[in-house]
Amino acid sequence: MTPADQLSSGAAALGVALPEAAVAKLLAYLGLLVKWNRTYNLTAIREERDMVTQHLLDSLAVLPHLGAMARLADVGSGAGLPGLPLAIVHPALAVGSIEANQKKAAFQQQAKIELGLANLSIHCLRVETLRPGVLFDGAISRAFSSLAAFVAQAGHLVRGGGCLLAMKGAYPDEEIATLPADWRVAAAHRLTVPGLAAQRHLIVLERD
Repeated sequence: MTPADQLSSGAAALGVALPEAAVAKLLAYLGLLVKWNRTYNLTAIREERDMVTQHLLDSLAVLPHLGAMARLADVGSGAGLPGLPLAIVHPALAVGSIEANQKKAAFQQQAKIELGLANLSIHCLRVETLRPGVLFDGAISRAFSSLAAFVAQAGHLVRGGGCLLAMKGAYPDEEIATLPADWRVAAAHRLTVPGLAAQRHLIVLERD
């Protein structure tokens, strides 16, 4: 199966409709990731097929749970995950990608230019130092930190009524138990990523 077929069939299994233009941009992003990864070690995953599953489809799995968000921050985005794939498939969503590593942020900037992602902004700094002029509807993280650390470092990014979305593996009971008193689990979605046997959960946090 080609990466294009793998991506299209996986997205269909997730219930995500991908226009041809989005497929082309996602594959172009994948090509850039493979190319840059040889030099800059952006991700430990080396095989293109595994990148489709563990990066692209894993990112797209959260799309049905974003609701009517207009502005989303991607905290500790690394090589741009999940923010860049979400910006590609959801052009009406303004994505702010936050990554302190200069090489990874430079990769994202190059991807933004080559893919023409006008709805993507890249912030090369530590998340706790960012003071956005307009707060985000939500902030998402993928293997960034514990839930308590995520709340402490990124809670200031979201508006009143906004939420934090943490992409996790197994259900994080112990981390939930350490959440500060003014934050709670509003929802927990079990994600089924095509081709990935490991457990995946999306934990949605809101202020009390």
